[in-house]
Order: sequence, then C-alpha cells, then structure tokens
Amino acid sequence: MLLLFDIDGTLMAGATAAHSQSLDAAIHEVHGVDPAGLRGRVSPAGRTDGEIARLILLEAGISARRIDERAPEVREACGRFYAQTCPPDLSAYVVAGMPELLGWLARLDDVSLGLVTGNFEPVARLKLARGGLGAWFQSAPGAFGSDSEDRAALPGIARRRAGRVPRAQAIVIGDTPRDIACARADGVRCVAVTTGQYGPEDLAGADAVARDADELRACLESLGL
Repeated sequence: MLLLFDIDGTLMAGATAAHSQSLDAAIHEVHGVDPAGLRGRVSPAGRTDGEIARLILLEAGISARRIDERAPEVREACGRFYAQTCPPDLSAYVVAGMPELLGWLARLDDVSLGLVTGNFEPVARLKLARGGLGAWFQSAPGAFGSDSEDRAALPGIARRRAGRVPRAQAIVIGDTPRDIACARADGVRCVAVTTGQYGPEDLAGADAVARDADELRACLESLGL
C-alpha cells in the first residue's frame, strides 16, 4: 500500500508564513509584481505553488505565455528565498499524533510512505526536515508542485515514481476538497483529515474522514492496512 500524504494542513498546520512570503518574493524578483494586494483574490488551500503564482500573475495582467516562460525562475527563486527564511525549528507546527502515526506506518510490512503536495519540492523537503518529519520521507516517492501546476496530475506521478503502484494500492491523505479531487482524478482512494481549515461536511467526498491522527489510523486500518 502506498500512502501519499499532503503536508500543509495534514502533517503540519500553520507553517506556511515563510513559504508564502518566499513565493511572493520570487514573483516580485522574477516578474516585478508585488503580490501584496493580489493574494486576497486567490485561495491557496489545496493549490500547487505554481498555480498560486499563476493566478496572482494573471490578476496582475501578466500573460500566460510570460508566466510559462519564467515558471522555472519562479520555482528556483522560491526555493532559494525559503532556504533563507525558513525558521530552524518547525516542530511546533506538526499536527499532534502524526509522528507516532508515521512511526507506526513505517514499521508495517508492505506499506510505503509518499508525498503528494502542492509545495515546490525544495520547500517541501526543507519544511519536513525542520519539522522533524523528514526521516520518514527522505527516500520516499512523491509528486510536488514543481512537477505540475495541476494537482490532479500529482498522484499518478507519485505512483509511477514508486514503481507504477496500482491505483487500488494507493491512498491520498489530505485536508482539502482539492486533495479529494486529485485522488478522484487518478482513480485512487482518499482519506481526508479535519486538521486543516475544512470540516467534515466539506470533505464528505472522501472515502473516510478523520478528526485527528488516532482516527486516521483507524480509517487506514479499515481500508486494508
């Protein structure tokens, strides 16, 4: 079984300040656009970094062609700024019970941990490391916002990187309706958690909904772990 975890709102909550500031700084450096007055028009929850940047830039009147041409520069700059501004210790932002859950999962036979996150990969890796969760995902397969702006593409990318894991053997774990939508787009199951900003009624399209890490363990066991 391949378990594909989201990061923000799922494994960690509230650790996005330096991340969003770094993306804004990257947009400003590459395109000369100040996102300050534009961010309020874009809901970031469940979106990839690339999609967030695109929506901000479109609001600023930047052409889609120009956005495409300079997307690699935005990715590089965001990772660079985040490495400079990320707090050295993000452990306070780890969702309660998640380290214990990951430790349990890592001990199970025939279970692999992976990532499906909208974060650019350097941001995701550093965020997990500073949160004390990096060891569980150091060599884990995954798909990131740097792989595609389209979150719906990410579970399939992660499954291929894990050795073409069949859809029936993969589960996406996330906290937003977009996590559910990306799982459905790839034909895999999804367990949603209410550790982010959405409640059970918003996440009803998942195969199961958990309030916390303990309930998440029970949901995963019920799905065949």
